[in-house]
Amino acid sequence: MQTYAPAKLNLCLYLGAPRADGLHELCSLFEPLALADRIEVGEAERDEVICPGVEGENLAARALAALRAASWDRTPLRIEIEKRIPIAAGLGGGSADAAAVLRLARGEVADLGEIAAGLGADVPSQLTPALALVRGAGEQVERLPAPVPHAVVLLPDGGGLSTAEVFAEADRLGLGRRAEELEELAGSLRTVAGEGASPLDYPELLVNDLEPAATSLWPRIGAALELLRGAGAAKALLTGSGPTVFGLFPELVAAQAAAERLGRDDAIVCEAGTAEASR
Repeated sequence: MQTYAPAKLNLCLYLGAPRADGLHELCSLFEPLALADRIEVGEAERDEVICPGVEGENLAARALAALRAASWDRTPLRIEIEKRIPIAAGLGGGSADAAAVLRLARGEVADLGEIAAGLGADVPSQLTPALALVRGAGEQVERLPAPVPHAVVLLPDGGGLSTAEVFAEADRLGLGRRAEELEELAGSLRTVAGEGASPLDYPELLVNDLEPAATSLWPRIGAALELLRGAGAAKALLTGSGPTVFGLFPELVAAQAAAERLGRDDAIVCEAGTAEASR
């Protein structure tokens, strides 16, 4: 069989205080992208996960092992992942692959959400790719109606910015918000996004609190954001902990025209708010 693992975009990311477990309280709005890894699944003599470009055990292999630990008795599988989502770019590619593997056991293994949370903060939201309000450290996922179709231009900039280092820099800069403020922001996002509006209709709420920290460590982020704004993006923002930045556009044709003006080989244009596979 063939399945897809869509990338996710942080339309916003509000940072709270560090928790006792070392993670941070967050308030974020996730949406799936048409950009997706393609995954081939077939029977085999033993479980095997193949992912060219990713060295060592990856999150998808850990997801399969976790299913086996939960007594999933499906015949051994060979899972081959064709990476289309840039690696270590803040687009949740590894989490998407892991969630796609977990979906293979839907209806056969209980507590997939708990297994997903044990694999990583972004995995629970990817079990059912959809627009979602995400709280806690990523484990609290509230599905929202699909937004009005829109498009994005992504500038991955090679990937590889350390998530842990970005959060540490955010702490050093004192960027965390109070719990009460996170709660108010969650209410605002629930109201505007819960009506199925395009994110272009609430640009004032599209903020990434990690952007100053990521830019401090990776100064090219600032230049990439300015390029997107100059190319006509209605809103340009960092996604996740970076280094990928994105520009929002009302339709695919406008995003394609902007990408042509940028003239960058690494630019990716895709629809947002949908989990269909495209590149």
